[in-house]
Amino acid sequence: MDTIPDGPDQDAARLARWEQQERAAAEATRDIADVPAVEVITTTAVHLMSAAAVKLGLADDPEAQTDLDGARKLINALAGLVTAGSPEISSAHAAPLRDGLRSLQLAFREASAIPDPVGEGPGEKWTGPVT
Repeated sequence: MDTIPDGPDQDAARLARWEQQERAAAEATRDIADVPAVEVITTTAVHLMSAAAVKLGLADDPEAQTDLDGARKLINALAGLVTAGSPEISSAHAAPLRDGLRSLQLAFREASAIPDPVGEGPGEKWTGPVT
């Protein structure tokens, strides 16, 4: 990283560095208007899946990262999104999301000391019973 010189050129150098960072940020971002709806839905679902997997202890540090209450909330949100979004996106996009959701629901049941009754687990309100 470049340092900003001391002295009278300090403000000009700081301004030039700021403008360079602004240009780089503008090039790296996409206008949300340019992102297809299917991509927004699938990307959001993948983020929810990843976060739920971490909360289920399926990541690097299960002892420190497991949070079943958090996992339940994320899986419920994911189930709602997948259930509502599936008719709006192609089956090529929806099928892997449903498979991932089901895997997380089963992993939740395995991770629970006292598993929820079938049909009452996270997301099952929207997906139906998962066995």
